[in-house]
Amino acid sequence: MLKGHIHSIESLGTVDGPGLRYIIFTQGCLLRCLYCHNPDTWKVNEPSRTATSDELVAEITPYLPYFQASGGGVTVSGGEPLLQMPFIEELFEKLQAHGIHTCIDTSLGCANDSEAFRKHFDQLLPHADLLMVDIKHIDNEKHKRLTGKPNTHILKYIQYLADKKQPIWIRHVLVPGLTDAPEDLRALGEFINQLGNVEKFELLPYHQLGVHKWQALGIPYELTDVSPPTDEDVAEAYRLVNFNGVTPLTPVG
Repeated sequence: MLKGHIHSIESLGTVDGPGLRYIIFTQGCLLRCLYCHNPDTWKVNEPSRTATSDELVAEITPYLPYFQASGGGVTVSGGEPLLQMPFIEELFEKLQAHGIHTCIDTSLGCANDSEAFRKHFDQLLPHADLLMVDIKHIDNEKHKRLTGKPNTHILKYIQYLADKKQPIWIRHVLVPGLTDAPEDLRALGEFINQLGNVEKFELLPYHQLGVHKWQALGIPYELTDVSPPTDEDVAEAYRLVNFNGVTPLTPVG
């Protein structure tokens, strides 16, 4: 049986999908986002634990009453969960057999044109009720500066999800001076508004809650002088993105 590489678990989260969520943070990520609050998930082969799908299902099913009462379920986040697609497919298939809603929180940062990636991706999708996709930056050059990787395959696979009518939420971290340029926010809105499968758009205000992890790992943190955006900044960003012509009355955090 396959074993997943797990970084950590949050038993009842409220911000990673609908309702109360059991959140599995996987180990390993190919992006190096300048604002990452979990740099300890980057290394691919250094999990805090390994677990089989049966072990995780046994840990998750006692939370069924909470899922049923809130419309919640299980979210696999990271790191980058798509680095472990065969394991997640196996896990989600078993969760769906218990009537549990499944969600993947991904940057699509490991997406590529290989036959193997597309095969596993297509096999996984029927078992994922929702994907939350984080668009780090709509501009390719700025994306490379922000994450160390281009966004071309990321945007390509987001369009692929739209073509398959796979329900998704889009998230975007609002970092003053890096991801908040008006022209970029308008371009982001134009891209997501033409997709047709985006059920929700969220702006996530930048914060420095994970800086201590960078310091503990001995990794220089470049954004020390960047302050979180104000509520007014977030509201203006929502207006510029203009997702489906609707601006939330209050910022979504």
